[in-house]
Amino acid sequence: MTNATVELLAKDLNHQGGVYCPSPLADMTLWNSHPKVYLDVARSGQAKCPYCGTVYKLKEGEHFHGH
Repeated sequence: MTNATVELLAKDLNHQGGVYCPSPLADMTLWNSHPKVYLDVARSGQAKCPYCGTVYKLKEGEHFHGH
C-alpha cells in the first residue's frame, strides 16, 4: 500500500467526475501495479483506491461541474 494523496484539479477528472487508479497522476504505471479501478472523486471531493490506498482528492477551491 502506498497511502499517498494525490491532489487533483477539476480538469484532471473525466466527464463523469472520476479518475482511474493506477494513474500517471500518482506516478504509477499499469504494468507494475494493481487492476485498473474507477474512483468517483466528484461525489464527495475525494476517493480512496481499495487496492493501494492512494487517496485522490480535489485541490482546495476546485469544483467539478460535470454534465
